[in-house]
Amino acid sequence: MDIEQLRHFCIAKKGTTEGFPFDNDTLVIKVMGKMFIMIPLDRWENRQEVCIVKLDPEWALELRDEHEDIIGGFQQGRKPDARYVHAKHWNTVVCNGDVPDVFVQELITHSYDLVVKGLTKKMKEELKNNDTSL
Repeated sequence: MDIEQLRHFCIAKKGTTEGFPFDNDTLVIKVMGKMFIMIPLDRWENRQEVCIVKLDPEWALELRDEHEDIIGGFQQGRKPDARYVHAKHWNTVVCNGDVPDVFVQELITHSYDLVVKGLTKKMKEELKNNDTSL
């Protein structure tokens, strides 16, 4: 899967927006203002094709044991002040590695659904009634 396929898969989901809230290198895609995937574009440019998704913590542990290309957390390591995400919920997935594209898409959908599940009742209703991306 290339970067454009990955991006289009994500932004096709209902209620999504994209932006660069952290820096100019990390594309963040949100549903109803809540982050469900990060894509470090500078890493893709250097052929380190990864995305960072939110996963159910128990399932994430199983997946990390099954796939060497699913890693807990995300250590950017690009800058001294780089931010890190917590490994309990957030997982780095190496695309085009031992994780097939279809499964990467499943993980992204799981992340999206997990974030939607955590939305307030009002936000869920707004998402349900929204026919286009925000």
